[in-house]
Amino acid sequence: MTFDWNAHRFSGGVLALDLANTVIFRETRERSQDRLADPAEMPRFATAAANFRRGEWGNVQFSSPTSSGEITVLIDVREAINELFRTAVRGGGLRPKPLSVFLRLGSELFGDEPSGQNLALPRPCEQRRELPLASAAFLSGVRLFEPARLERIKICPNCHWLYFDESRNRSRRWCDMRVCGNRAKAQRHYNRNSKQAGNDHV
Repeated sequence: MTFDWNAHRFSGGVLALDLANTVIFRETRERSQDRLADPAEMPRFATAAANFRRGEWGNVQFSSPTSSGEITVLIDVREAINELFRTAVRGGGLRPKPLSVFLRLGSELFGDEPSGQNLALPRPCEQRRELPLASAAFLSGVRLFEPARLERIKICPNCHWLYFDESRNRSRRWCDMRVCGNRAKAQRHYNRNSKQAGNDHV
């Protein structure tokens, strides 16, 4: 079943976190859903990512995996990104084990890249280029190592997505106020009304 890879799906703010967020409700096992469980969604995600991440990458095309081995690598990179930055948010910094897993995957990825490939860290550029989705997500994650950027990564309390808080005073509470913020507001309203109704019957 396909769905719309719309702007909300890219609330992470950077490609690395967007890829990690292709699993929703990670911290509630019974609600968790993997949007890339169907491999047919991978090229659709890659196409949408190139559009929504032009501010990070400029004129780029992300190639999606085609073989079962490449699909496994992409999922491994996704999970390594998630573990590395979710642990950082929860524990206050990059930790040795998830960092070593992440870096090992990067080493394996780039060992197979053509020697002339431009692997500059993400930045907008005029010249169009193509990168494998997994490689681009890894490079996007590397850029988040900068302390000033790392401390802006947060976890949405509603959907459990990782997101990069670009607000001036780092006050953003939700990955997307229009979706998760409004859902939380509706839930608070429901809870207040339910409590009031209960008190009325006391």
